[in-house]
Amino acid sequence: MRSDFRRTVVEDWMSAMNRRVVITGVGMVSPVGNSPEELWQAICQGRSGIGPITLFDATDYATRIAAEVKDFEPSRWLDRKLIKRSDRFAQFALVASQLALEQAGVEITEDNCTQVGVVIGSGVGGMATWEEQFQILLEKGPSRVSPFLVPMMIADIAAGLVAIESRAKGPNLGVVTACASGAHAIGEATQIIKRGAAEVMIAGGTEAAVSPTAIAGFCAARALSTRNDDPQRACRSLDRDRDGFVVGEGATILILEELHHAQHRGASIWSEILGYGMSSDAYHVTAPRPDGQGASLAMQAALDEAQLAPGDIDYVNAHAPGTVGGDAMEAKALQGMFGDSVPVSSTKPVHGHQLGATGASELVVCLLAIREGLIPYTLNCDNPDEEFADSLDIVRGQPRPAPIRVAMSNSFGFGGHNAVLIVSGYT
Repeated sequence: MRSDFRRTVVEDWMSAMNRRVVITGVGMVSPVGNSPEELWQAICQGRSGIGPITLFDATDYATRIAAEVKDFEPSRWLDRKLIKRSDRFAQFALVASQLALEQAGVEITEDNCTQVGVVIGSGVGGMATWEEQFQILLEKGPSRVSPFLVPMMIADIAAGLVAIESRAKGPNLGVVTACASGAHAIGEATQIIKRGAAEVMIAGGTEAAVSPTAIAGFCAARALSTRNDDPQRACRSLDRDRDGFVVGEGATILILEELHHAQHRGASIWSEILGYGMSSDAYHVTAPRPDGQGASLAMQAALDEAQLAPGDIDYVNAHAPGTVGGDAMEAKALQGMFGDSVPVSSTKPVHGHQLGATGASELVVCLLAIREGLIPYTLNCDNPDEEFADSLDIVRGQPRPAPIRVAMSNSFGFGGHNAVLIVSGYT
């Protein structure tokens, strides 16, 4: 009896792990446009979304530049009352989710709502709301603080609001792993589908941290570029003259589906998620582990789940934020894993470092690279760091035409959180 039970459990587990997960919709709000096509055009043209900060007066800040979302008018998509009761980061997620669902052609009804879930990551959450209400507390006292402070501020509310507005009653999570949040959200949503807990997942990341407190904090940590007079060239990923990252904002949401579910409804399939790996540096609260071991463990875990070897990867979208330590750590990990055999680039000089949203955005870059047969180049990488210039194939200067079957996207966050996703064209 016990033997039969164990065999049944193993068979059920193997069956779940054989469930394939595909991407059928993409929605985004970004510093260079609110569609994948606009993002791709900016990347190919070398047009950066980084410019002077306009969301607050940054005159006294060491860093006065960011990659802001331009001309965002939430009333085009959202109800006035919802706008009033939601932070900018949640509004980004709501709009990107609407766009993704529309593109995927997914209709959530009472019949299928329990099989549709939401996982959305955010590294910071409602920072602007917290700043506004804390100022009210100081100036007018506790009785004047909004009752919506907490539900507008907490990082999980993006996932909560998307579920409320879309009527998705399946698994619901908010993921907070700093700059790896969006990648972790997509990875965890994939696992939820694989184990049969949902057929469709709304997953990705969102962030709106171009705010006085967040920028001040990053400035104090000396993490940001201070090239205020040349914002378009400020983010210099993998370049020897890099001096820090540039904060970006926005949201990217994917619709993930179990393959047979997508086929049954005749969905158009973007790509398939083959692997997801994660690890911890277990090293420092902000600095990455210098030897790259944590990044290597996550990349290997993703390869293992995908049942691939390093030689099967055709392109790596590197996390490469443009910090001295972060770029060097990842370069060391990539050298150890791939040598100079795999083309590598970073697209953060175009869309900025979107923190909790960046992993989702960069995964979409991988989807577009596969679809277009074109490897994005690393804008502003004029002089690759001598430490790894000869041992990595850094794509720079212009996009590189190449057939891409399988791509890897790396995301690494403060606290030593590492997440890696592998995608392929669907066949």
